[in-house]
Amino acid sequence: MSSATLPTPHVSVQQIIDELIAVRQQGGVASAANFDGTLTTAEQAYEVQAAVAKALGWFGTDFPRYWKSGGANREATLTHAPLPPAGVWNSPAEAGSFIFHRRGIEAEVALRLSKSVDHATALKLDEAGASSMVDAMAVSLEVVDSRWQECMTAPALMRLADLQCHGALIVGEWQPWQERDWAQQVCRVTVGEQPVVERRGTHPVGNPTWGLAAWLRHATRDGATVPAGTVVTTGTWVGILDAQPGDLVVASFEGIGSAQVQL
Repeated sequence: MSSATLPTPHVSVQQIIDELIAVRQQGGVASAANFDGTLTTAEQAYEVQAAVAKALGWFGTDFPRYWKSGGANREATLTHAPLPPAGVWNSPAEAGSFIFHRRGIEAEVALRLSKSVDHATALKLDEAGASSMVDAMAVSLEVVDSRWQECMTAPALMRLADLQCHGALIVGEWQPWQERDWAQQVCRVTVGEQPVVERRGTHPVGNPTWGLAAWLRHATRDGATVPAGTVVTTGTWVGILDAQPGDLVVASFEGIGSAQVQL
């Protein structure tokens, strides 16, 4: 039998876990194509997230205190990822020697819970109920990055396994939570010397609280309780903007505040 007709060796979910652990430890990237078709469900991707976090000791026995959650629109299935604490910084922040392979910029509004939420409570929540558990909001910047060399063109489940392409989170000053006219909310982002990007009412699912209940059901699905003070970011207002090393990135939301990072 020629080498061209040899069957593709079986690749396991554990091999994806091992690869992501290795490239994170080495500061490199791997090819998602080597694992094509291995992940077939979101639960497998979440299994990878959890196993990598455990192996690298991101959270110990504590519940993750920072998360990202969101989707492209209200018809899409929302996805979620806990964020490594070493990459969560207060604004103004400096990236310094922190390793990035891509520096995509997302401008978001972070939300902070005022109450602990267990799974039984999460199952009963609608948007209004979930919103009532938020006590503060802040402008946040997410630096989008990937351990896959294909980055945003890697298969969706591979991106989800890699924390949905998360690099770092920069959080601005907290403000008391208040309902806003999100359809009129203005966001401005400056990336280095590029022209200012301004958007109005462009949250992908309409407003930052729409997917809170889905995130809480996900985060508590194994019996965990989400503690009061946990923070979640829920979607970019500007898509992904490209930044370069040395750029100063500033995001501001009228009436809420600002966040910035020196890359």
